[in-house]
Amino acid sequence: MSGSSDHSNTKRLNLEKAANFMRQYRDPQSRELRKLSANQFMEVWSHYDKDGNGYIEGAELDGFLREFVSSANTSDVGPEVVSDEMLIELKACFMEAYDDNQDGKIDIRELAQLLPMEENFLLLFRFDNPLESSVEFMKIWREYDSDGSGYIEADELKNFLRDLLKEAKRMNDVSEDKLIEYTDTMLQVFDFNKDGRLQLSEMAKLLPVKENFLCRQVFKEGCEGATKLTRADIEKVFALYDRDNNGTIENEELRGFLKDLLELVKKDYDAQDLQDFEETILRGVDYSQDGKVNKKELTMILLAIAKHNQEEESTSA
Repeated sequence: MSGSSDHSNTKRLNLEKAANFMRQYRDPQSRELRKLSANQFMEVWSHYDKDGNGYIEGAELDGFLREFVSSANTSDVGPEVVSDEMLIELKACFMEAYDDNQDGKIDIRELAQLLPMEENFLLLFRFDNPLESSVEFMKIWREYDSDGSGYIEADELKNFLRDLLKEAKRMNDVSEDKLIEYTDTMLQVFDFNKDGRLQLSEMAKLLPVKENFLCRQVFKEGCEGATKLTRADIEKVFALYDRDNNGTIENEELRGFLKDLLELVKKDYDAQDLQDFEETILRGVDYSQDGKVNKKELTMILLAIAKHNQEEESTSA
């Protein structure tokens, strides 16, 4: 007989889970959210990012908010207790608090701020100082892509996470098994094309840069785009990438600049895309053929981008 009551308990639990996915992560008495392990965080993320595009947005976000709020209720209520009016108000407050980049959707890093998680795992999402520019990103990429394959494989990602935790003086708190769990989870979260490794654009989401300067309005302006690009803008861009101040943009500096450029036109890109792009750009502007970009050559590239965006805008207008 106990077998059938076990069965009905499991069935009830499954029904509850189906009615409200978030309820299983709350303490039954206090209704407080329990600290999530890396795997549980992944379960929540995968459940709500239904289309797997790396964001909880639109209907997904509405569903998450309804369940998040109603799961805190002591009585067993469903998400429908949250009315449409309540949802609008709730969403406004919620997005103000958690939508850091104000794009109207929740990305993985923003969800990590919202849910209570194992502190060490949370650290991997919380870089106190986002990278200054893509030049630093490319240096890190070169360091951890130790076999030069153009991808960060699982063992390379594990080394990267280990070093991050060491830097935060937390490595002693993390067992090898935990580190493997963290690596697996980060791989699942950021490996959008599911090939078991991180390509350039995927690693860029894991390790964000403070600002892609090339996304600034001056490069996106409509008809007067090219004329609005001032000498000061060009000086600023040059200084941003010429990190060693030697008067040319080269090696990781050049790759950082090209990564930012590539991001303007392509959402998913890998090391091969970057290499092809480098060859194309240098073929167009590197008259000295030294594999470096000086200020004059950079000016030509930036004017070409501004002009290209201006043409795109006028054709879509």
